[in-house]
Amino acid sequence: MGTVTGRPGREPVRHPLFARWYARCAPGLDRRAGMPRYREESLAGLSGRVLEIGAGSGLNFRHYPREVSEVVAVEPERRLRGAAIREGLRLGIPVDVVPGVAEALPVKSEAFDAAVATLVLCSVRDQRRALLELHRVLRPGGQLRLLEHVRARGRAGVAAQWALDHTVWPLLFGGCRTARDTLAQVAAAGFEVGEVRRPRLRGGASMPVVLATAYRR
Repeated sequence: MGTVTGRPGREPVRHPLFARWYARCAPGLDRRAGMPRYREESLAGLSGRVLEIGAGSGLNFRHYPREVSEVVAVEPERRLRGAAIREGLRLGIPVDVVPGVAEALPVKSEAFDAAVATLVLCSVRDQRRALLELHRVLRPGGQLRLLEHVRARGRAGVAAQWALDHTVWPLLFGGCRTARDTLAQVAAAGFEVGEVRRPRLRGGASMPVVLATAYRR
C-alpha cells in the first residue's frame, strides 16, 4: 500500500470499558436508531481511495460502495481496532485498519479521494487539528463525508448538552462532547461545506446529527 507510516506500538487513546461496551452493544443500538440507512447514504457514490477516521468496530465497512478500491481505517483504541480488523476480514473487503489519531494521521498528504468521519469528531481531543489533518490528506477537490453529532439549535437542547458535557457523558462515552459546532469548524479548516441534512434518529435517540459533504478547495 505504501502510505501507512504509523507506529503500531503507540496507544495514545485508551477507553477500555467504553470499547468493550461499544463493540458488544453498538450494532444493536445502531439498528434501533436507524443508523445503517444513514451510514449507507453518507458513503454513497464514493470511489477510489478512502480514509476513515475513528473507525470504531467497523460499522461503516459493509456500506462502502464497490467503486471504493481501498479503505484505510484509522482507529486509536486497541480493542476497537481489533474488532474492526475482524469485521473487515469477515466481510472480505479491501480495508487496512491501522493505529493512529485524527490529529496526526499516519498517511501521506493528498493521498486520498475521500475521507469519512462518522460519530467521531465529537470525541477527538483537538477538533480543529483533526480537520486540518483531513484537509491535508485529501486530494484537491476531494470529499469529506460527515455523519456527526452537533450542537443543538434550541436553548433547551443547548442547555441539556452543556449539562451532559460537564458531567458524566464524556467519561461514559469515550470523550464525546455533544455540543461542538462541527460544521463551523469544518469551514474554518478550509473546506467548502455542501449539502447538509439533519436526520432524526429512531428509538428515542434524540442527539442532533448532521449528514453532510464538504470539499477540499
